[in-house]
Amino acid sequence: MTKKVHWGILGLGKIAHKFAHDILRSEGSHLQAVASRSLEKAEGFKANYQAQSAYGSYQELLQDEKVDIVYIALPHSHHYEFSMLALQHNKAVLCEKPMGLNPQEVETLQKEARARNLFIMEGIWTRFIPATQKLMSLLADELIGNIISLKADFGFKPDYIPSSRLFDPALGGGSLYDVGFYPLYLSLLALGEPEKIKAFARYSDSGVDSHCQMLLQFRDGALVQLESSFEVQTPTEAHIYGTKGSIRVHSRFHHPEKITLSLSDGKKEEFEIKYRGNGYVHEIEAVSQNFMDGKTENEVLPHRESLQLAQLLARVKNEINN
Repeated sequence: MTKKVHWGILGLGKIAHKFAHDILRSEGSHLQAVASRSLEKAEGFKANYQAQSAYGSYQELLQDEKVDIVYIALPHSHHYEFSMLALQHNKAVLCEKPMGLNPQEVETLQKEARARNLFIMEGIWTRFIPATQKLMSLLADELIGNIISLKADFGFKPDYIPSSRLFDPALGGGSLYDVGFYPLYLSLLALGEPEKIKAFARYSDSGVDSHCQMLLQFRDGALVQLESSFEVQTPTEAHIYGTKGSIRVHSRFHHPEKITLSLSDGKKEEFEIKYRGNGYVHEIEAVSQNFMDGKTENEVLPHRESLQLAQLLARVKNEINN
C-alpha cells in the first residue's frame, strides 16, 4: 500500500493501547485520531502513539473527515451504538468483539454498512494470527482425519469489581461474552454450527455469568466441550481430536505461537509461528488492505461468520438463563 489508511480509535482502555502500538508497526496505517470522554486522557494517548488529533468526545472524532476507519474499543454495551454512529458518519468500522450483544444488532450493523457501501468487520484478531492460519490449513488438509472432539477453555481470575466492564450487566459483562467468545469461535471455525447446545453457568453477585460450561453436538457426531471463567485460571489451550491424530493449540490458543500435530502412526510435528507486535498488526493490515481495495467485508472473516457466531452466543445465553 502506497497510501496510508488513517485510523481513529474510540475508547482508550487497555486493548486500545495494544492496538495503537501495533498501528505504529503497520506500514500501511496511520493513527489519525483518538477519542475519550476525558480530553486529558486523549491528549496523553495521542502523545504516546503519535496520533494527529485528540478529542474529548466520541462524536468529535466521527466528524473528523481525515479518519478512514474507526476502531471501536468501548465496553460491549457501547459497540452497537457507536458502530452505527460511525457508519452514519460514513466511516469504515472495525468493532472489537462482540460486535453486538445479540444477532439483531450484528445484522442491523451489517445491513447499514452494505446500504452505505462501507466496510465493517468484527475485531476477532484470532482469525488473522499466523498460527491460526496454519491451524486452518492443517484442518483443511484433513491430516487428523474427521474431527471427533474438540476441547477449549479460557479462564482467568480478575479482581471482583462490580462496576467494571467484566462484572457490570449494564456494560455487557460476563465470562461468556468476554472470553467464552473465543472457544466458541474456534468451534465454529473447525466444525461449523452445532445441532445441539447444552450450557450451564455460575453467576457472580452482580448477576453476570462468572463460569460457563458449553457442550455442543454436531450432525456428524462430533462433540465439543468449551469453558469460560472469571473464577479460575485455566490452561487456555485447545485440543482437537480426529480419526487420524490430534492438534494441540498451545496457550493462549486465541493468539497462539505454537501448534503441535500428533498423528496416530507416532509422527509428531511442532510449528512455532510468531506474530508481530501484540498480534493486532495482522488484523490491522488485513482491514487496511480491504479498505484500500474498496471492499465491504473481509474474505476470511465475512459478515456471515460474525452473524453465525452471534447466533451461537445467543443460543448459549438462552441455555444458561433458563
